[in-house]
Amino acid sequence: MDPRYPVGDFKMPAHVTNEARAEAIREIASTPEKLRAAVKGLNDTQLDTPYREGGWTVRQVVHHVADSHVNAYIRLRLALTENSPTIKPYEEGAWAKLEDAEHAPVEVSLRLIDPLHERWARLLQSLKADDFARKLVHPEHGGRTVDWLVQLYAWHGRHHTAHITELKKQKGW
Repeated sequence: MDPRYPVGDFKMPAHVTNEARAEAIREIASTPEKLRAAVKGLNDTQLDTPYREGGWTVRQVVHHVADSHVNAYIRLRLALTENSPTIKPYEEGAWAKLEDAEHAPVEVSLRLIDPLHERWARLLQSLKADDFARKLVHPEHGGRTVDWLVQLYAWHGRHHTAHITELKKQKGW
């Protein structure tokens, strides 16, 4: 297994069924609980352990999920309210090196993720089928849809939670 991709690399389905969409929304809704469970009981030394050689620490991973998912939620809202908005990418690696990502308690981001995901899932559950075809433009990935955003971030939560759970297995924590 490649430790960078413990649940595999993201693959957008050729066709997103209603059930696949509903499952992705459930995954987004459950990410906070799963992430919280993954870090439960870890001490500061464990939180400051990289999930792989050259990778982010567990602490940075948790803060990254908060940063990334805040951006995704805003991107979704832009896609739903504007015509093919171009979204702004950000330097994830640079964000992970900022003081709060390197040193803040993980609980700070876990508390942010809880209501964020509650609103995000609520909004997604309210969408009509046509809304998932709405477009957005990512400067690095080109034209995409709300369906892409939903599938990507369902995977993203699983992906980073697995970084932590796989490290815990490897270390016997």
